[in-house]
Amino acid sequence: MSDKLTKIIEELKTLTLLEASELVTEIENVFGVDTSISAAPVAVAATSGAAGDSAEEKTEFDITLIEVPADKKIAILKIVRNFTGLGLKESKEIVDNVPKLLKEGASKEEGESLKKEVEAAGGKLEIK
Repeated sequence: MSDKLTKIIEELKTLTLLEASELVTEIENVFGVDTSISAAPVAVAATSGAAGDSAEEKTEFDITLIEVPADKKIAILKIVRNFTGLGLKESKEIVDNVPKLLKEGASKEEGESLKKEVEAAGGKLEIK
């Protein structure tokens, strides 16, 4: 890795969670990208080599919040905040900008439990 990239990485390590969240939002705005799209499924597909691998049951899932009705935002915000452990501002950022990835590599039980909770509150969640 170049010295320039090493310096940037070291700078990023000093950011607070709030500053990192603001940085991601600014990068999305400036460069017109969406960071909520996960590359994990692509990596998994690329690493499965032999035909026998496809018979294995998936044990890790990505949980994505995909829909939040306007009148259900507060209830879903509380669920997201509790699940992620993020602060109010960061959780609101997720709820206001769906679809957003909530967690990568979650267990099936964790995903199903959260899905039931979000759907009971009126939102929609996707588990891949």
